[in-house]
Amino acid sequence: MLTYELKKSPGVPLYEALYRCIRADILSGVLKPGQKLPSKRALAQNLEVSKITVEGAYNQLLAEGYIRGVEKVGYFVEEIPQMETVSPIPAALAPAESAPLLDLTGAGSEKFPFSVWSRLQREVMLDYGEKLLLPLPAQGIPELREAIAGHLLAFRGMTVDPGNILVGAGTDFLYNLLIQLLGRDKVYAVEDPGYGKIRKIYAAGGVRCISARMDGQGVRPDGLENARVLHLSPSHHFPTGLVTPVNRRQELLAWARTVDGYVIEDDYDSEFRFDTHPKPAMMSLDRGGRVIYMNTFSKSLAPSIRISYMVLPPALMAVFREKLGFYSCTVSSFEQYTLARFLSRGQFEKHINRMRKIYRLRRNRVVDALQSCPFADRLTIREEDAGLHFLLKVDTALSDEALTARCAEAGIRVRTLGSYYRGQVPEEDRSCLVINYSGLREEELERAITRLRDGI
Repeated sequence: MLTYELKKSPGVPLYEALYRCIRADILSGVLKPGQKLPSKRALAQNLEVSKITVEGAYNQLLAEGYIRGVEKVGYFVEEIPQMETVSPIPAALAPAESAPLLDLTGAGSEKFPFSVWSRLQREVMLDYGEKLLLPLPAQGIPELREAIAGHLLAFRGMTVDPGNILVGAGTDFLYNLLIQLLGRDKVYAVEDPGYGKIRKIYAAGGVRCISARMDGQGVRPDGLENARVLHLSPSHHFPTGLVTPVNRRQELLAWARTVDGYVIEDDYDSEFRFDTHPKPAMMSLDRGGRVIYMNTFSKSLAPSIRISYMVLPPALMAVFREKLGFYSCTVSSFEQYTLARFLSRGQFEKHINRMRKIYRLRRNRVVDALQSCPFADRLTIREEDAGLHFLLKVDTALSDEALTARCAEAGIRVRTLGSYYRGQVPEEDRSCLVINYSGLREEELERAITRLRDGI
């Protein structure tokens, strides 16, 4: 006779506790295949539980195939293949990296307008209620796409049909959609130097990438070889801060028309230039439907707000709806409605203007501190108007690897311009640090200068 100590546990019915006990005995081999189980009445009396409890446990075992019932005979243990016990292999852990005292590679996210954002969230919750739980259009809610179109018109001078806007949770997701939309058979050209993650995303998506050679005006059309897709950031190249002039943009558009290709215009960080107004977007010059415009709110609001968007040419949007329209929108309706109001009520523009003033002041103080420090004669500041970072050329005999290692020993995390090159680094770009000051606090400035001196 089976004997178990059944104890009532919160949330676990008594029949389930009995089921677990019998199942454990079957799996461990205590109850052998073919062995007959006690009748429901006999087991109920032995365990001092109700017959309904035993019946519930037996029914569960029957449903999962642990036992079989023979009419007017009883219940028998089924033969269950024994699973081989494998000792779990611990995952290899990357060596722990100590946090730097100063990080000059990451972006800051202070001054986020929490009060405004939370007020809009409450409004959205009250106004939409259960409608927030309904399925979303694949391209994103119309209200947000209309608000983005209005923002592009006011800020970038772009006349965009909201029907050609596609919203997604981060540019990584949108890049992967583009790979499926444009095809894996095409060769993609990526700026060199450039943001290395883009190349990794394309490679992980199964497409071949080549380096797009650059000069003082941006990507060179004669260096695109057999590429059919060009990914570039003409209004603010990272990390050099280079702005592609209109004549070069026209040359690249002519290239796209000639090869029946596309240009992916990444407008990353263009709102934080301080010297001039942002240059007109390349899409504004396009008359042949060859430019795909991409941007994100993660940089201008906060990294955790994963809302990005792209504007597709009308013909390409038609292909998207036909081939990929089954995809669900990856941004929650709650966030979309909130951002739509944040944009349409002018709060985003106010936030950007406020952050421009903060970052301009911070940049000026960092530049002034470097120009007046005891080792200023060894430093040359380049591209100080290049958004939230600038380039700092260091007069040193150290290699790029040794320079970053020395900085790390001094507690500073920083990257060199050469680390963004895939090919050979030109001599003039060696020993050049990319200083991202957006996350640097005022009280840390003096310590940063001291530690930078120790690193170089």
